[in-house]
Order: sequence, then C-alpha cells, then structure tokens
Amino acid sequence: MPGAVRISPTRAARAVNLLRTVQFTHPPSCPCHSNPSHHHNHGATTIHQAKRALATPIDASQQKEYAFEMAASSIRFGPGVTKEVGMDFKNLGSKKVMVVTDSTVRRLDAMKQVIQGLEAEGVAYDVFDKVRVEPKDSSIKEAIAYAKPYQPDAFLAVGGGSVIDTAKLMNLYTTFPEADFLDFVNAPLGRGLPIQGKLKPLIAVPTTAGTGSETTGTAIFDLVSKRAKTGIAHRNLKPTLGIVDPLNTRTMPSAVHASSGLDVLCHSLESWTAIPYYERTPRPTNPINRPAYQGANPISDIFSLNALRDTVKYLPRAVKDPEDFEAQSKMLLAATLAGVGFGNAGVHLCHGMSYPISGQNPGYKHAGYEVDTPIIPHGVSVAVTAPAVFKFTGASNPERHLAAAEAFGVDISNVKKESAGEVLSEALAEFLLKLGDQPRGLKDLGFTREHKDSRPCFAR
Repeated sequence: MPGAVRISPTRAARAVNLLRTVQFTHPPSCPCHSNPSHHHNHGATTIHQAKRALATPIDASQQKEYAFEMAASSIRFGPGVTKEVGMDFKNLGSKKVMVVTDSTVRRLDAMKQVIQGLEAEGVAYDVFDKVRVEPKDSSIKEAIAYAKPYQPDAFLAVGGGSVIDTAKLMNLYTTFPEADFLDFVNAPLGRGLPIQGKLKPLIAVPTTAGTGSETTGTAIFDLVSKRAKTGIAHRNLKPTLGIVDPLNTRTMPSAVHASSGLDVLCHSLESWTAIPYYERTPRPTNPINRPAYQGANPISDIFSLNALRDTVKYLPRAVKDPEDFEAQSKMLLAATLAGVGFGNAGVHLCHGMSYPISGQNPGYKHAGYEVDTPIIPHGVSVAVTAPAVFKFTGASNPERHLAAAEAFGVDISNVKKESAGEVLSEALAEFLLKLGDQPRGLKDLGFTREHKDSRPCFAR
C-alpha cells in the first residue's frame, strides 16, 4: 500500500512474542521440556471441537486457555527418610528393584542407607552405577541395555538429576522394550510419540539440590548425532515418590552446590515470569491435550516465588560453608518447590538457550567437577545468560520482574516499570559475581565469534 508506515514493535511486544514462541508454539521451541499434547495416557487421536450451527463458526485455534492443571510426584521430606525406602518397595509389592546411581554416589551414605533398607525388608535388587553426569544418548542406551535382562518390577534412583533422568528412561524403555529409542524423544529431533500406559514404580532419592527431577515428568540428555540437548517429557515419567532427605546433600562439593543452586534459581525465575496460562492458544479441545507446561498460574506462583526467595537467601551460605546444614536443607527443599513450580508453569529463554551452549561445549571444564571430560554443568549453562534474558523480558511483565528483584533485596519503591528488566538484570549479575567462580558470558566458556551464527540462542 502506497504511503504505508511500518511501526516497530515495542520492547514489551518483542519480549512477549519471543516468550510466546518459546512457551506456546506447537511443537514448542524448547526441545527438552515439551512433548505437546502427549502428557496423558492416551493415543494420538485428535478430537476436534464441533462447529456452531451459525454463519460464523468458532475458530478453536484462536480460543485462549481458561484452565490449568497441577501435577507432581508425591514428596516425603525429612532428615533420615532415606532408610524408609525398603518399606516403600515392600508396600508397593515390588520383588526386583533396579537401583540406579553413579560411581561417586555409590560410595556415599545415601547408597548405604538404601541398601540397608532394601535388605532389611528382603527386597531383591541389582545396582547400575555407571550413570554419566550430563548423560548422552549412548550412556542412556547402555543403562537401558543393562536393565532389560534383569526385568525389574520397580526402579530406585539415588543421585542428582542425571541419575534420576536416566532411571526414568530405563523405566520407560524396559516397559516398552520394542520401542525405538527416538520414538518418545521430543519432536522435531524425535518422533514425540505418547507414552501409552503406566510405567513401573520409580522412587527418586535426590543427592543434589538443583534439578527438581524428583517431581517432574521430564528427562534430559545429549543427542550427540545432532549436537543438541533434548529429552522426553510426559506425565507418566514422573517418579512415584520423591524421598527428599537433607542428610544426602551434605557431601556435595561447593561447586556442585553452586551450579545445582543456579538451576533452582532459573527454574523459579523463569516459571515466575512465564506468560500466564490464560494467554495460551489454542484452548485444548479435550483435557487430555492440556500440556504439563501451561504457563504461570496461581498455584505454581506460590512454589516459584518461595523457591526464589529461599535460593537468594540460602545458596550463598550453602556454597560458602559446607557445614551450614540449615542452608543445605533449605536449598534441597527449594529445589523441590521450584520443581513443582516449573513442572507445571514451564521455563523459557534461559533454559532454551542453555541447550546449544552445553551441547556444543568447545572444551570448557567447570572448576570443582571431578570428571575426565569437558563439562558445562546444566545450572552454569542456564545462569550464564540470565542477566541478559531478564533485562530483555522485563518489558513483558514489569510487575513480576520487580517482585523478583525485590527478592534479591532491591528497594523497588521508586523504580519505574520501564526499568524493571534492567534492575533485575543488575541484581542477578551481582548475585552471580558474589557467588564466585561463575563464567560471566560465552567468552568465559570458550566460545568465540566462529561459534556464533545468526540464531538467537547465541545472543549475549
């Protein structure tokens, strides 16, 4: 049209549009945390909404969501509850339990408590202790191959998020032994098929305070052939029970406390600032199509904001003093709270950008991690972009970003709404600096201009 003027979108519009793309597109942009329409036990049949007998039919694709649904694993929290796990499996009627752990946790007291509990109740078990930190598809397949001949009727994961996620997938592929590995992997990297049936009981005993994997139906790994992090997301993957025992995190090195805690920080911040559930389109035509990650909602808000406040307060203490057992206990509970929050609201840009960062590691090895191969811990890869992310997203919901800044101790009484993102960004940058030993950008991780391309996942 002659004389037409193109108006640039506002900062708020740009932020909202990008958040909407990450959270609400189908399939979602995040290859790890979404398997749209396949979070319940049903087939892939699509049920279409009937049209009105009027001149103008309802356009279901434009109808916004009007409801949200909460789901989480059962959680037992308390010092010493690990020893109850044998009774739990006996109560479940389990006869053969596959215990999943890694070589480090195998030597710790958490495993001793688990073994004593199983043996005291006469529950048979076998131990797989070769879980890889930040698992790859090859290590997942090795674990599955180990479990299949044993034919367990239940699983027990003792370790961090890598262990719990590996156990989830061992459970999945022993329940469906004929499935191809990519069948359930989130599209577009995998086929994204639904999990049509319940899995075997899985009890998760976290020994790190970070992923919240004991509460969620998500399992993450590196798909090496695609140089990408991806995963499987489905409500049926959720552990039957999470045994959250503060005694089990007392052996965590400070570096692991820090990186795990940064995952909690971003889980809570991202779910707190996610686009609200009622802005999602299309409205599902059947409740079985309602995904687990639905957007911020009044229940997830409670978990996310409390987790954020506790992380800001207790993570520096837990990192600084390995004998500060109160801080360690509070961080473990914060990880679980954040898991419930983001497990229902979802995450957005920090997590979305973390996968190419960790999946394309140019050789960085994080200080304090006793591993033989290069590693960018998940919490580090998530947090390194956080100051830039929340500076950008501030315009999408200034009130939420100011409330988050207040959780960091910022006096927001005289802060203008248009400065919300910048204020939260500065608070985050200062928090990371004081925490110590954290990379301050992609350059610190070994990335150069040659590693960057036009995709926004590498924007600084």
